[in-house]
Amino acid sequence: MNEKEILKQSADFVRQKLGGEGTGHDWWHIYRVWQTAKTISKEEGGNEFVIELAALLHDIADHKFHNGDESIGPRVATKFLVSLRVPKKIIDAVILIMEEISFSKGMTPSSLEGRIVQDADRLDAIGAIGIARAFAYGGHKQREIYNPDIPPVEYATKEEYKKNSNPTLNHFYEKLLLLKDLMNTAKGKAMAEQRHIFMKEYLDQFYLEWDGKR
Repeated sequence: MNEKEILKQSADFVRQKLGGEGTGHDWWHIYRVWQTAKTISKEEGGNEFVIELAALLHDIADHKFHNGDESIGPRVATKFLVSLRVPKKIIDAVILIMEEISFSKGMTPSSLEGRIVQDADRLDAIGAIGIARAFAYGGHKQREIYNPDIPPVEYATKEEYKKNSNPTLNHFYEKLLLLKDLMNTAKGKAMAEQRHIFMKEYLDQFYLEWDGKR
């Protein structure tokens, strides 16, 4: 099976697993990360096959929906890639990316390919789509949209971050507005800049509407 067919099989596998998911971690999230990773790779380089496979499989079994188990995604991905007879060297590179890119881990991926996929994943968390995804996930978790009596916090540990139940708007300050300065690549930074500005403009409008001023 050639690389093109493996990527097609992988996309079909992920679409079947995540199609119709309603929290913002669905097939279309994967699709956007996949396309964005390819866009970044065109300028930054890297092994395109590894980048595309990692982008496609990075959320195949997100720990947020499996009782915090961070090993399940790599296990599912490994089993699938082995079934397609993908070379072990490629599988190892993909799994390493999956293990390193999560925001909650606070890591800079060790490979260029990982840094590209991490940028693509983070770009989908900001801007217009990022805002939509934040509120979709907040609704899923039954969180308030905003509560001025509950300020954003700086979490001391990743466990505190994972377990928080703060209003969705706090998430902008606790994560989304931080992502621009955490981009790894020049292309990722350039793409993040405009999305960051859009989020700040959205927040300005939100507060004016909240106080009945606009």
